[in-house]
Amino acid sequence: MVSVVFGLLTAAFFASSSLISSRTVKIIGPGSSVAWTMLVGLVITLPFLLISGVPANLGASTPWMVVAGLGNVIGILVAGFAFRIGKVGVVAPILATEGAISAVIASILGESIAPVIAFLLLVIVGGIVISAIAPDPEPLVHERPVLAVTFATVGAACFGISLFAIGNLSDELPIAWVLLPPRLAGVLIILIPLIVLRRLRITRSTTPLVIAMGFTEVLGFVSFAIGAQYQIAVTSVLASQFAPIAAVMAYVLFKEKLGRLQITGVVVLVVGVTALSLAS
Repeated sequence: MVSVVFGLLTAAFFASSSLISSRTVKIIGPGSSVAWTMLVGLVITLPFLLISGVPANLGASTPWMVVAGLGNVIGILVAGFAFRIGKVGVVAPILATEGAISAVIASILGESIAPVIAFLLLVIVGGIVISAIAPDPEPLVHERPVLAVTFATVGAACFGISLFAIGNLSDELPIAWVLLPPRLAGVLIILIPLIVLRRLRITRSTTPLVIAMGFTEVLGFVSFAIGAQYQIAVTSVLASQFAPIAAVMAYVLFKEKLGRLQITGVVVLVVGVTALSLAS
C-alpha cells in the first residue's frame, strides 16, 4: 500500500512539474525556468543536508553525483525546449521513457537484455516515431512537432542517464545528498552564468510557478525514493503514469487536443513503459 500511495504521489508531482514547465518556458525561456527551479530546490534541500550531516563515503560517490546532476539539469533544460514548441500530451509520454533508457544503460554495462525487454524497447521506440510523424489537428502557435519530439527524446536520454547514476547513489547516500547534485548543478552552470550575462528573467506571473516547480521536483523524487524502498516495480509503474495524467490535464487546463494518430503514439508509449517497468 505504501508503494501505491507514493507511486501515485510521484506521478502527480511529476505531472504537475511538466504542466508548470510547459507554461514558464513560453514566458521566460527554458534557461531561466530551470535556473529558478533549481535554486528553489536547493533552498528546500539545504536544511535536510545539514540535518543528515556529511556522509563518510561522499568522496567515493562524487563521480556518480556529477553524472546525476548534469544529466538531470540538462534533461530538464532540453525538456523545456520541447515543451516550448510541442504539446504536453506528446512531450510528457516521451520523457516518461527515462526509466526504460536507464534499464538499457544497465544492460549495456553488463546486464543481459531478455527478449521480452528488447521487444518492449522496440514498442517504445515505435510510440516515439508515431508521435513524431502524426498529423496535428489543432497545432499550437509556433509548434514544431518533429523538433519537439527530438528534444523530448534527448531529454529522456539525459534523465535516463541521471536515473542510472541516482540508482548507484541511493544505497550509499541519504536522500538529501541524492537530491543535491541536480539542484547544485543548476545553480552553478545555469543560474550564475545567466546572472553574469544579465539574461536571467522572471515575471510576476511566473514567480509562483517556478516556486511550485521547485517544490514538485523535490517532492516527486522524495516520493519515488520512499515508495521504491517497499516495492520498486509498483512505484515505477505508477510513477510512469505521470505522462497520461499530464496529457489529460493539458487538455482540461490548456485545451491542447491531440489527433487520433498522436493519441495512438501516446498509448503505445504508456503501455510500453508500463509493461517494461513490470517486466524489469
